Amino acid sequence: MTNPLEGLGGGEGGFDLNAIMQQAQALQSQIVDAQEKLAETIVDGTVAGGAVTVKLTGTGELVGVEIKQGEFDGSSPDDLEDLGAVIVAAYRDAKGKADALAGEAMGPLAGGLGGAPGGGEPPFKLGF
Repeated sequence: MTNPLEGLGGGEGGFDLNAIMQQAQALQSQIVDAQEKLAETIVDGTVAGGAVTVKLTGTGELVGVEIKQGEFDGSSPDDLEDLGAVIVAAYRDAKGKADALAGEAMGPLAGGLGGAPGGGEPPFKLGF
């Protein structure tokens, strides 16, 4: 009978738990570094010719909303409804950019976790 763990190192059919732990620690360090860089990166979502800009960190934290002066006067319910819709659209634009940035930063690290399911995107999405 052959040992199913043969070939994983460690001799006598065992595996080298030390080497696995070192790889896991190195991967964890890379993930933390990538998350820190994402948290420091700001992405903009802009719509309506720059009337509204929403700023998110690469991790999805909303850090700012800018409304261009003179674009919305707020004097009518329709104007305020339009403003709300434009803010949502700007947020979605920024969210798409943040998701793409996270995929670029974290995707290569998914290979260290056995690869992404389905072979494509990382095995997670930002929670927003």
